[in-house]
Amino acid sequence: MMLSADTLPNTVEELRDLLLEREARNRERIEFLEERVRFLQQALFGRKSEKRPVDEEGPRQLHLFNEAEALVAEESEKPPVVIPEHTRRRPKRKALPPELPRIEVIHDIPEAEKVCGCGEVLCRIGEEVSEKLDIVPAKVRVIRNIRPKYACKKCQGLETEGLTVKIAPPPPEIIPKGIATPGLLAYIAVAKYVDALPLYRQEKIFARSGIELSRSTMAGWMVKVAEACGPIMELLRKELLSGPLINADETPVQVLDEPGRLNTSLSYMWVFRGGPPEKPVILYRYSPTRSGEIPREMLRGYTGYCQTDAFSAYDALETAEPGIRLVGCFTHTRRNFVDVVNARGKSKNPITGSAEVALDYIRKLYVIEKAAREGGLTPEQIQAFRQPKAEPILEEFKAWMGRRMSQTPPKGLLGKALNYALSNWSKLIRYLEDGHITPDNNAVENAIRPFAVGRKNWLFAGHPNGAHAAATLFSLIETAKACGLDPYRYLRLLFERLPFCQNETDLKALLPQSMTPEKIDLLVVNL
Repeated sequence: MMLSADTLPNTVEELRDLLLEREARNRERIEFLEERVRFLQQALFGRKSEKRPVDEEGPRQLHLFNEAEALVAEESEKPPVVIPEHTRRRPKRKALPPELPRIEVIHDIPEAEKVCGCGEVLCRIGEEVSEKLDIVPAKVRVIRNIRPKYACKKCQGLETEGLTVKIAPPPPEIIPKGIATPGLLAYIAVAKYVDALPLYRQEKIFARSGIELSRSTMAGWMVKVAEACGPIMELLRKELLSGPLINADETPVQVLDEPGRLNTSLSYMWVFRGGPPEKPVILYRYSPTRSGEIPREMLRGYTGYCQTDAFSAYDALETAEPGIRLVGCFTHTRRNFVDVVNARGKSKNPITGSAEVALDYIRKLYVIEKAAREGGLTPEQIQAFRQPKAEPILEEFKAWMGRRMSQTPPKGLLGKALNYALSNWSKLIRYLEDGHITPDNNAVENAIRPFAVGRKNWLFAGHPNGAHAAATLFSLIETAKACGLDPYRYLRLLFERLPFCQNETDLKALLPQSMTPEKIDLLVVNL
């Protein structure tokens, strides 16, 4: 409210109360702005790790205020751990893989030295062997496809109509009438989508071997290969919906030549992880928008749990698909409280505030989760193990946040962190219902990381066709890796066999879920 002669208080007491109220508001505003400055400085210049100084049993610095006393009383009573003296051993070098080919080089003494001083010829009593790793740069070769022609000698010199020349038909190819073999296509795809090598760098690498392959040619090959893999992608989507849990996330990507949009506009790469838990499916989906229509389309007909962050685009899933139950992510919840701690700056005081109390509650939940996951339990046993242990901590955590929320400015970082957790509480605690679910959405965040790493190198996609091709090839590669397959060997086999597929049964046999490394080694040719 602006002060004027008409609005000024008439008494000294009223004026004092007005000034005190304004001072309190200004102090709160200053604290809020200082917190934002520290948060932005931390985001720009601070360490990105969210790890806190804790060990397996508890925090190294105990909280000494409010509810934290009860929270850490148990840890404070534990006796100190004494580590006995020991001699550190030099770690052994890991043996080189036995499947690598070996070339033996003999380093022998001269023949003259093989005679003892007494005149007796020395006999060989053993040998010392040391192995060293050698590498030869990628071997480039040309596959010559020769198709003999046949004709009748008797009819060749006669004037007969329709002289028959017989020749074998060309074998089906994923890119007909081109120079690219399945091995070359798989090599380019793995170099770009696994090793994050942009096509212009690959162009230079090929040039050093005397091969002219332009980046535009390689980009066209990737688009054609992705289009040919469309039927495989549809089967992978069905596999995605077959499991008890789907994790979903999205990340921005820039596409330059998007029709009707500026080059600076952001598009999005959506990622979904689900299917059989032992051989999961990871599907990428490109979209120029962040609309909730994408997850609704991808998960149409799905029944089970879907774990996401609190992005509003996922909220309509439960309404659109009654069989879906949304699950929240404690990593995002924890991240908000870490931001509060980081925004406070350096301090010699070990008491770091209410955010540390929240982090301690979350840490206790993960201690329980770690014990459950490392015990070799089935999903049903995990659910039975953690629920009675985690529920009391969650109830206490929620009660503490409810009390703290009433004492915290809602616009501050702590207020936002508390509001995020409380507003999503029903989804956050839903992980207790099923042992397949973890407290966080890290599985899909790990699946999206290869795309984020590649994006730092190639920065953007030139055209939507390239973005769609990237989504397809990332899906095939990351799913193969999740199923324990070497991505190059899998793609090479897929590109060799896909043109021969006649029906859905043939296509299903090429899914990563149908493959093993041993099976690929038996099937792939010319390797």
